[in-house]
Amino acid sequence: MSIRGLFITMEGGEGVGKSTNLTFLENFLHDKGVDVVCTREPGGTRIGEDIRNLLLQIRQEKVSAMAELLLIFAARAQHIREFIEPALATGQVVLCDRFTDATYAYQCGGRGVAWDTVKQLEELVQDKLRPDVTLLLDAPTAVGMSRARGRGELDRFEQEDLDFFERVRISYLKQANDDSGRYRIIDASVSLDSVQQQLLAVGNEVFSYWRERSVES
Repeated sequence: MSIRGLFITMEGGEGVGKSTNLTFLENFLHDKGVDVVCTREPGGTRIGEDIRNLLLQIRQEKVSAMAELLLIFAARAQHIREFIEPALATGQVVLCDRFTDATYAYQCGGRGVAWDTVKQLEELVQDKLRPDVTLLLDAPTAVGMSRARGRGELDRFEQEDLDFFERVRISYLKQANDDSGRYRIIDASVSLDSVQQQLLAVGNEVFSYWRERSVES
């Protein structure tokens, strides 16, 4: 009997190093013999990547918060059906750069969308799918934005002001506090080496859990 895989998400504001550290964790688990795949949101499928481009593109007209929210969940619906659920069904570990916690942080915390509105869409689109473990890379807002601006041209989200990203960070930390069993907070304000030392502890935790489930099957 095949076991269901593990769904691991990595969250955080701008400039905290999610992409770099997701690849680090992927390589660590792969070297341990774990069948692991990486993906991202918005994106992960052709339709999702098209929607991602729409969302990040700088434009003159103002995008309504509701239009933004619905586009994000449209991409998520395709991502779940086409990529995430099939991978989990075959026992793979799925590492995802952002998921619905980001929607609560950016659209509720940042934009002011009602929490219950996102909750309804979450239940409609995801059914019972939730991450098994969420890594929150956390750094002071000013530190993260300084790093993001150092990378070059900013996308539509990255051009928001510091107050927006402070609200995003507060929302993330509240979610982590409310669901401490699922969250692992990583101090991303320190050096990359120090961040990855923290990730190794979580990587070993994930590996141990995956190995136990594999033996039981």
